[in-house]
Amino acid sequence: MTLNEILDMLHGMVYLTGVFNFQLKLVIMWAIGCLFMWLAIKKNYEPLLLLPIGFGIFIVNFPLVPLMGWTDGHGELLRVFYHYGLEWEIIPCIIFLGLGAMTDFGPLIANPKTLIIGAGAQLGVFVTFTGTVLAGFTLKEAASVSIIGGADGPTTIYLTQHLAPQLLGANALAAYSYMAMVPLIQPGIMRLMTTAKERKIRMRQLRPVSKQEKILFPLVTAGIVALLVPSVIPLMGMFMLGNLMKECGVVDRLTDTAQGSLMNIMTIFLGLSVGATMHADNFLSWKPLFIFGLGLIDFGVCTMGGILTVKIMNLFVKEKMNPLIGSAGVSAVPMAARVSQIQGTRYDRSNFLLMHAIGPNLAGVIGSAAAAGMFIAMFD
Repeated sequence: MTLNEILDMLHGMVYLTGVFNFQLKLVIMWAIGCLFMWLAIKKNYEPLLLLPIGFGIFIVNFPLVPLMGWTDGHGELLRVFYHYGLEWEIIPCIIFLGLGAMTDFGPLIANPKTLIIGAGAQLGVFVTFTGTVLAGFTLKEAASVSIIGGADGPTTIYLTQHLAPQLLGANALAAYSYMAMVPLIQPGIMRLMTTAKERKIRMRQLRPVSKQEKILFPLVTAGIVALLVPSVIPLMGMFMLGNLMKECGVVDRLTDTAQGSLMNIMTIFLGLSVGATMHADNFLSWKPLFIFGLGLIDFGVCTMGGILTVKIMNLFVKEKMNPLIGSAGVSAVPMAARVSQIQGTRYDRSNFLLMHAIGPNLAGVIGSAAAAGMFIAMFD
């Protein structure tokens, strides 16, 4: 080997290092990734999601890393997670299976009026859809962005993958960010929308719900969803299957797997896949940044819609409901319900709203899925 060949080889090795392919915009993405990891580690905001998302953002924004490309026709590591998990819509559906296995629909069954609150909390979805179209987004993009306000990450991913896959990273990141920041965003809106007297309203203890009711509920709900919004039955069907496994009591091993190891594995793959889509070339443009702003407005209006729905219902029902439970109509389960409980005890330490808030919280999951199904039916 000649001296020139050796020098050429060394030059090629040095040139192909990340140092010689560095771009300043990558530092911005490192900072964003570190911010999400800091929120997870220091503030304990949705750490199971924000930690892998933040690390995905961080690691994919190094020059020349073989993570999200194709090599000899084969997907690289995170590309495989993304392709089979998100593009094929497998991960959101399996996550819904796990969520169903962890969910108790008792409070919703005991007080079915809370379904209306979950529907009312979707107000922000349609307000944001209109505003996003006026801002210059396509109808499909506007539909995928507007679902962020429902604070339901898997549904956001499912709808975005159907209608606007180019926005998947920004939409998913916004949805999970606002889910994590529910305790920061909602309390101010709750105080603004309610009076001191309304915040002290006490609600009667919920009636006991039989095992038969809990077994029938996922079957009936899955049937209704399949008839009315069949496009979201992959999500809602898995959600209801997980719940049926939990409530029937005869498949404990399957239930434990769905809500335990399987859910944890899918959460890791989901977080890394979402974070890996946030490369500087894709994220640092006006659309993804605008989506973050719209998502915050969307989430705020959805919170207001749930509270306003309770206040309107109180005009017609005999037993008044505490409007603070309306904020739980977004589907950030169970964080939004806990916020309702915390805010309620601030004004009356012996007023327990958690179980009352779980009803609209679960109704919000169904409501956001129904809204997503409507958008798919209209635009897909």
